[in-house]
Amino acid sequence: MATPTPLWRDLVALAKPRIILLLAITCWCGGLVAVKGNLELLKLSLWPLLLATVGLCLAAAGANSVNMAWDRDIDPLMKRTANRPLPQGRLGHRFVYGWGVLLIALGTLLAATATPWAGLMNLSGALFYIFIYTMLLKRHTVQNIVIGGAAGAFPPLVGWAAVQGDVMHPLPWLMFAIIFCWTPPHFWALALFMNADYTKAKIPMYPVVHGEPATRIMIVRYLLILVPLTLLGGLYAPLGWLYSMAALLLGLWWGQAAWQLLHSPQNTAQNDALARLTFRRSLYYLAWIFMAMVVDSFL
Repeated sequence: MATPTPLWRDLVALAKPRIILLLAITCWCGGLVAVKGNLELLKLSLWPLLLATVGLCLAAAGANSVNMAWDRDIDPLMKRTANRPLPQGRLGHRFVYGWGVLLIALGTLLAATATPWAGLMNLSGALFYIFIYTMLLKRHTVQNIVIGGAAGAFPPLVGWAAVQGDVMHPLPWLMFAIIFCWTPPHFWALALFMNADYTKAKIPMYPVVHGEPATRIMIVRYLLILVPLTLLGGLYAPLGWLYSMAALLLGLWWGQAAWQLLHSPQNTAQNDALARLTFRRSLYYLAWIFMAMVVDSFL
């Protein structure tokens, strides 16, 4: 007889903790860059930034929970999602909807205690993910990830707002734009080696609609936009040449995997391995480029 899964494990699974970790990194880094190397401001900002980051994690966990409740009919069709709490019948969708809304409310209130703008950016990201991406775009257009990627781009705005009290400087919006442009090639690499799942669930991801060769081309095209975009950060204080060098090297590093993927034979084990490599590098790329911003801002 199988041991029942503890409730806390299912609640953690609803949050999608791996995604939460990356969101927390970009939020925290956005706040540290907003300090602009001022150690006195850093001392004053640590508590508000911590509140905003925890609030972001709670709201994102809530949005992810609502996403799972909404997708409870298609998650059983995909290997990657079939073992989630809802497809396995361990949790009911009404409970998960309520849990998600509660987390979003708590997270927004917590972020708002840092600054009102942090609360607003926090809530905006959660609502965009639920209503624009999950409910409106995901099942209906191949542009689901292109437009829906904005949902994951709010964390640096939350972090910046927690420190500066607003988001009127161009640098946090550049961070937003970097994540926005990073999201499609990141998810399309995932979709390449999960193509069978997305096809079965009838989710119009780019490989499902346009095929794998076209998807590999689009990944490279987006990287050709993304890398020059990241280099713009060196034009805004407190970033400079150190960040610019890191952005260029990281772009070449991720681009090398994408270039190999572009030229690999289709429908081979090598192609699948390169898609996975491109996906993994995308995760490290985003975390490291934001960390490079932090390091440069304090030097």
